[in-house]
Amino acid sequence: MNTPKTDHSLLLIPVRAAYAVWMLLAFLAVGVGALLPLLVLPGVDRRRAAARAAARAFLWLAGTPLTVKFPERLPSGQCVVVCNHASYLDGIVLTAALPPRFGFVIKREMTRVPFAAALLKRLGSEFVERFDRKRGARDARRVLRNASQGHSLVFFPEGTFTRTPGLLKFHIGAFASATRAGCPLVPAVLRGTRRGLPPSGALPRPGALQMELLPPLTPAAGRGEHAVTELRDRARAAILAALGEPDLTCCDDTDRPPDTAPARSAPASRP
Repeated sequence: MNTPKTDHSLLLIPVRAAYAVWMLLAFLAVGVGALLPLLVLPGVDRRRAAARAAARAFLWLAGTPLTVKFPERLPSGQCVVVCNHASYLDGIVLTAALPPRFGFVIKREMTRVPFAAALLKRLGSEFVERFDRKRGARDARRVLRNASQGHSLVFFPEGTFTRTPGLLKFHIGAFASATRAGCPLVPAVLRGTRRGLPPSGALPRPGALQMELLPPLTPAAGRGEHAVTELRDRARAAILAALGEPDLTCCDDTDRPPDTAPARSAPASRP
C-alpha cells in the first residue's frame, strides 16, 4: 500500500507566516522605541549610536544574529566602505555592524517618503539622484565635499538589487570619494540577508547573518579618472571573489543580462 508523500514545504508556510508577523512587530516596536532618541538627541553621532543600538535589538528579536568577520580591518580613521546589495535588510545590518562615525549615501527617491526622509536626515544621511544627470552631478559634488572634509562613508555601489543572486555593475561615486579624500576603501561582503528577507517577496526566514570586511584598498596616486576606475575594479573583483555569487554583467561592468530585472532597492548608502 502506497502512503501519500507529505509536502513539508506546505507544512512550513504557517510557521513562516507567523515568523513574518513577528518580524514586522519587532521592527515596529524597535522603530517606535528608537523614534524619540532620533528626534531629540543632540549631535549626529549620538543619534547614529541610538540607531545602531536599535538595529542590533531588531536583529536579535528577529532571530537573525549578526557576526562581523575581521573587524580589525576597519581603519580607525577616515575610510569608505563599499558592500554588495541583496535585500532590504542590508541597511539595517550595516547600521548594526559599523561604528556610528559612518554616514550612508541613499537614493533620492527616499525623500518622497516624508517621515523616513526626516529620520534619515537626522542621521546625517545624504541623498543622491540616480536618474537626473544634472541633479545627480550636483549630489555627487556634495558627497565629494563631505569626503574631502574627513567624513567616513558607506555605499552600496550597485545602487539596487535584483531577484537573481549575483553582483551588478558598480557606480563610480564611492571610488571617486575615496580617491579624492585619499583614504582607504574597505570592500565588504554581506551574507544571509537575501535568504533572511528575499527580494522576490517570499516570506522571510530567521538565520545567521554575516558581514565580512575584506583587506582595505589604497587609492592610486592622483585623482584622475584612471585612479578612480582602477580602485572600482579592484574592489569589485575582491567582493565578487569573496561573495561566491555570479557576475551579473555581460561583456563589461556597464551591462546587465536581460533576465535580471531589478527589484526595488533598500535605502542604500549614507554620506
